[in-house]
Amino acid sequence: MPIGAFAQRSGLTSSALRFYADSGLLPPAEVDPVSGYRYYSTDQVARATALRQLRELAMPLAAVEAVLGSGADEASRLLDEHVAKVVEDAAAVQQKAAVIKSALGNAPGLPIAVVKGPVLADAVEQVLTAAAYEPGMPALAGLRIEAGHEAVALTATDRYRLSTRTLVPTEPPSQTWAGTVNGDELRAAVAASRRSPLVRLEAVSNGIWFRVADREDRHCRLLPEEFPDYRLMLASLGEVTTRATVSKDLLLRALEEHPGERIGLHVADHGVSVMSADDGRPDIPLPATATGQALHIWFELTTLYPAVSTAIGPDVLLDLRGHDQPVTIRSADRGDLTTLAMPIKPDHSA
Repeated sequence: MPIGAFAQRSGLTSSALRFYADSGLLPPAEVDPVSGYRYYSTDQVARATALRQLRELAMPLAAVEAVLGSGADEASRLLDEHVAKVVEDAAAVQQKAAVIKSALGNAPGLPIAVVKGPVLADAVEQVLTAAAYEPGMPALAGLRIEAGHEAVALTATDRYRLSTRTLVPTEPPSQTWAGTVNGDELRAAVAASRRSPLVRLEAVSNGIWFRVADREDRHCRLLPEEFPDYRLMLASLGEVTTRATVSKDLLLRALEEHPGERIGLHVADHGVSVMSADDGRPDIPLPATATGQALHIWFELTTLYPAVSTAIGPDVLLDLRGHDQPVTIRSADRGDLTTLAMPIKPDHSA
C-alpha cells in the first residue's frame, strides 16, 4: 500500500513514516526505483502501531528500537524501566515547581517547631506504614502533621489501621498548625535530614519546609484533600475490657509461621494464643500477662502484622474493647507511638 494509506492504517503521519524509515526503525517494504515512492505491507501495521504507541509514551528512539527487537519479557522490563523514569522525572518537576511557587512573592514562612532530625526520620517511617494509595482518597497517602503548643503529632491511616506518634520538640511551637503532607516527598525529605541534629519545620501557603543548618532545605507539598476525622473516631472508642502484654518478637514470629490470611487472637488469663481460620491447625500459645474479660478477636494479617512490627520496644501492650472494636497496639513502656487496628467479623468476612 502507498505511504498515505499506510499512514491511515497505522496512525502515523507520512512525515513520521519517512523519519522512521530513514532512521531504520520502520523501512518500507518496497521503494519504486524510478519515482522513489514508498510502499508498505499489511504485515508492517502491527510494528508501526507499536512504534506509535511507544513514542506516545515519550520513549527515546534507542529504547523504542530495543523494545521492538526484544521478546515479550525483555520488552516488558524495558517498558517498566521507562515508566519508572518518567514517574521519577515528573515527581522531580512537581517538587521543583512547588519550591518555585513557595518562593514567589518571597512571603515569609510560619515557624512550626524544631525537632531532632533522626527522631523525626524514625517517626515518619513508622507512622507512614499506615498510609495507603487508594483511588478517590488521595489524603490517605499523606501524613497529617499537627503542631500544638507542647507537641507535634504525626498521623496516617489506611482506614483499617491508624498510626500516630507524638514528638516533643526541642523548642515549643509558638502557635498551632495542621496540614496533610505528601507522603512520598516527606519520606525523601526526612531521609536527607536523618543526620541533621535539628530540623526546623516552617509552613508556607502550599507546603512545608524542612530546614537544616548543614544540608539543603527540603520542601514538601500539602495535599488539599480533607484528612479523615480520626479524632472523632478516637473519642468514640469504648472502654478497654481486656488488656494483654506480650513479647513483640514472639507475636511476630507466630504471625509469620501461622498460615492463612486471617489471624485470630484468643486472650485469657493464661496468656495469648494465635489461632488459624482452619480448625484443623493447632493454636500457637504465647506467654503473656492478661487481665479483664476473655476474648476471641480476628484480624486480616495485612492489618495486624504491620501494626505489631512498628511498635517500639521488646513488648507490646494490647488494649481490646470487644471482638468488633479497634484494638490499640503500643509499646508496653513507651506510649509515643500508638496504632489502632480494625478487626474482622468472627465469620471472617471483611
